[in-house]
Amino acid sequence: MKHLILAALMVAAPAVAQISAADAVSAPGRAPADVALDAGRKPAEMLGFAGLKPGDHVFDVMAGGGYYSRLAAAVVGPKGAVFAFVPDSYLKDAKVAAGWEATISAAPQVKVVKGVPDSLAFPAGLDLTLFHLTYHDLYWESEKYGYPRSDPAKFLKSLYAATKPGGRVLVVDHVGSAGVDPRVEAEKTHRIDPAVIERDFPAAGFRLVTQSDLLRNPGDDISKLVFDPTVRGKTDRRVWLFEKPAS
Repeated sequence: MKHLILAALMVAAPAVAQISAADAVSAPGRAPADVALDAGRKPAEMLGFAGLKPGDHVFDVMAGGGYYSRLAAAVVGPKGAVFAFVPDSYLKDAKVAAGWEATISAAPQVKVVKGVPDSLAFPAGLDLTLFHLTYHDLYWESEKYGYPRSDPAKFLKSLYAATKPGGRVLVVDHVGSAGVDPRVEAEKTHRIDPAVIERDFPAAGFRLVTQSDLLRNPGDDISKLVFDPTVRGKTDRRVWLFEKPAS
């Protein structure tokens, strides 16, 4: 918890300076747990690839403990905003809830959006949306974890409406087997067939701008659950940048 609070407090100073993504990543005082993830996630490159800039309004979809939300908050600064969607069930964990409270206290531009995908109140005027290893979760459901079935097409339709013309969506996800039903794959491995992403976003109106192979790992065993210790943090990941057409 001490590290979570320190990480949140560090957001405040960089936010005033409106620093770059690379500066946010290298800033002193970040939580060791966050820093330990940097080598595998390459956040400076990812946020630079997405075109994150000061003043942006960012939507971090299923933001977990806030790794990307804190970095984005440092870059967008006090004139920007970061809306972190955290499912209700996740916030039932007292440590997670306390970590978000500390982050928000240090960086008022961070707002937690609570709820479940199918009944979410989307923030408007979005410049950038982040799906960091979470798009496949729109196909996942779990009674055990209190995460209900959702409709990805409905979610993307609402996201498209909430995105500014010219707004971008960065999608990073674990590569799954080709041709496998995304709900089956999400339940079994928490991965997704890249073809599903390349189908879903254009169907909602988004245009594919470019892709990156920076997080590819051809040696990954894509039959394994992403939380398997032999592949965790080292999965084969595809990266896409989509855009809502400006006209």
